This record gives sequence, structure tokens and C-alpha cells, in this order.
Amino acid sequence: MINNSLINILNFNKLSGLIPAVVVDANNDAVLMLGFMNKEAVVKTIETKLVTFYSRSRNTLWTKGETSGNYLHLVDIKPDCDNDALLVFADPLGNTCHTGNYSCFGISKKTSLTFLTDLFELIKSRKTELPEKSYTTKLFKEGSNRIIQKLGEEAIETVIAAKNRNKDEIINETSDLLYHLFVMLADQEIELEQIVKNLAGRAK
Repeated sequence: MINNSLINILNFNKLSGLIPAVVVDANNDAVLMLGFMNKEAVVKTIETKLVTFYSRSRNTLWTKGETSGNYLHLVDIKPDCDNDALLVFADPLGNTCHTGNYSCFGISKKTSLTFLTDLFELIKSRKTELPEKSYTTKLFKEGSNRIIQKLGEEAIETVIAAKNRNKDEIINETSDLLYHLFVMLADQEIELEQIVKNLAGRAK
């Protein structure tokens, strides 16, 4: 629900025109901060795609990052069941807390496994858009046989790294292998979700 129709269902009456807004990192669901929004702040957040709050001490709107440059780029907004609080999903540019920390709640930044789905979606977009100077574009233009060949090469290099019990090389080669596997799946028009469902079915 990321459009102005959201305004019509929100209840701003309980806190004299304000509603609490919990900001979550859309990349890993970590809680970043808590702020307050009035109706104008919600509208500005939606229109500019930059998370904006109402400052109770200064009695004015303020966009997070307008001084530090650490903006919160809006991804989604969800109201709670009573429509008097918001969960704001954002992509943070830099650290969120004024102390310089990633989160105002002392949470450390972690890379979520959702990155893999984001990577797969990016690879699929490369196949459609074919931007210049992109290695992924180069692979798609070279065709299926080259993609399959590269996947085989990366698989062999991963096996060699594992045989040598070199953890750094295993991590690097596995990363290359997963990337080229994703390219192959996109080339074959197989969704990552199909693989996940297949694995989940086997686990039953």
C-alpha cells in the first residue's frame, strides 16, 4: 500500500495528528528507528520516496538524511490493524542513527538471504534490458551454450577449492557458481521460486 489512498484509512486522532512510524531495512527486516508522521509527512514520503517525519521539538517536517546525506529511500509502507501506526520499509543510504550507528536500537547490519532473490531479479532484468558494459549482458548475448560452459567451469573451480580445503577460495568460487547458476536459470526461464518449492517438497 504505497499510494495516497493510504492517507484515507489512517487514524491520526489518537496522538493529536501524529502516528508512530517504525522504519525497517527492506533488505534484511532490521529495525532502524522510530519516528512520528503527520498527514503531510506521509504524503511527502510517498511523493518523494524519501522517508519524512514530523519533528515534535521543531514543529516542522524533516526528511531523514537532509543534513547527513543518509537518506531512507522508501520501498513500502504498511499500516497496522488499527490504522494508527506504520511500518515503513526503506533502503537506507548509510547509517540511520545520529550517533553514526546502523540502527538507533543498536542492531548490527546483516546481509539477508533475500539478497539472493534480489540478485536473481536483477539478472532477469539484465536479460530483458541488456544494458551496455554489463558482464551479465555479455553472457546473455553469447547465448545458452556459453552460459552453460561458464557454469560448468565455475562448478569445477568450486570442487577444486573444496578439495584444497581453502575456505576463502571456496567462498569466492561458490559465489561465482551461484551467480552463473542464476544466469543459467534466467536463460532457461526457470524461476528461483520453482527451485525453492521443489526443495521444500522434498523436505516433507
